[in-house]
Amino acid sequence: MTVDRRQFVAAGAATALIGTLPFAPQAHAQEKVVKFGMAQDFTVVYTFVTAEYSQGQRDYFSLVNERGGVNGWKIVADIVDTGNAPQRGIEAYERFKRNGVVLIDPLSTPVSRALVTRALQDKINLVTTFSGRSDAGDGTVFPYVLPLSASYWSQAAILIEYMARQDKDLKGKKIAFVHIDTPFGREPLPLLQALAKRRGFELLPYSYAPPGNEQSAVWTQLRRAKPDWTLIWGGGVGQTVSVKEALRNGIAPDRIASVVWLSESDMKVVGPDQAKGVLKYEGAAAGREPKVIQDILREVVHKGKGAGAKELVGTAYYNIGVMAGAVMVEGVRRALEITKGTAVTAEALNEGLRSIKNFTADGLIPPLTTSKIDHQGGGMGRIAQWDGTRWVPKSDWLASDQDAVWELIRASSAEFKKTGT
Repeated sequence: MTVDRRQFVAAGAATALIGTLPFAPQAHAQEKVVKFGMAQDFTVVYTFVTAEYSQGQRDYFSLVNERGGVNGWKIVADIVDTGNAPQRGIEAYERFKRNGVVLIDPLSTPVSRALVTRALQDKINLVTTFSGRSDAGDGTVFPYVLPLSASYWSQAAILIEYMARQDKDLKGKKIAFVHIDTPFGREPLPLLQALAKRRGFELLPYSYAPPGNEQSAVWTQLRRAKPDWTLIWGGGVGQTVSVKEALRNGIAPDRIASVVWLSESDMKVVGPDQAKGVLKYEGAAAGREPKVIQDILREVVHKGKGAGAKELVGTAYYNIGVMAGAVMVEGVRRALEITKGTAVTAEALNEGLRSIKNFTADGLIPPLTTSKIDHQGGGMGRIAQWDGTRWVPKSDWLASDQDAVWELIRASSAEFKKTGT
């Protein structure tokens, strides 16, 4: 049976995936629950990206609920497949709203962009971890849109900073930018153009049609240009095709750098040995070493309560899902401090999510500090390199060119405030 909607409830003794229940059953009506809505793309563009992310997110919620919840409040996540289609995301949003959901996570730039105006009007928290509008970092204009992670502008800045450190100076260098032709793919362009002026490199942008199965014409052009670095910006199948094409066209692996969306699963498709040396932005530590991943293995997965395949625990996408879940739960914890344990309303959760201080999820992520002004939380991350079997850190946690990032954030958010687009 093809399941379009799934409900996930992790509470104490059981984890359930129920294919046909539209929302939390009435049995939960009197319980202390916090309702989240996950309207995500499991089937079209991001496929296994979302599957691994969602698995990590659900396993983290199970960990929290197995421990008794957040001061007795359990997390209930309603999961919907949008196929990355904005209209399906809007339909899911409206159902979530009717059901009293206080937070929505679309993990999709097209879907999240379609929901921004609704979320601001309805005062429902729209979380856009490593996705969505970069200008949503401005909490004064987007109070209910919360990246809670480095924006695409901040990710691009960190990648360029790493390139500069490797080459000592980028002046006169050529940096190719190969991206999917969607709002997500085009998002970094303003920042890259600003940094090209600042650092003196030549930016060579190339786009391909989604989902990215066919890119050969782009790479033929790129090969002729002979770039010094190649930055790839896609998700799902587009990423694996980009890496394969780059290697096939003679680009050295350690001169290929990616946005956050590149994982172990992608490297298996490319060929683990062939891809050795490829670089990427990393916003959450990969692997099973982080304490929170060890806790999930011991308290959830080894007890048979995991949300998916055991071998995926600790992958890059899985750990980003854990990161997202952990930050959401930290917001719930702070919301309950505000309400003195009486309720988790959307408004209280918003206050909680916008007052996080030096949160690392037990070392999984760089210190995250949010405010009513800064929804990025600092814009930090690091560079990781594929060594043939895993992602290995190549830099410390850092932020770069935040003055340029915030100049763009303020200009773009001011335009949104003026025009609504």
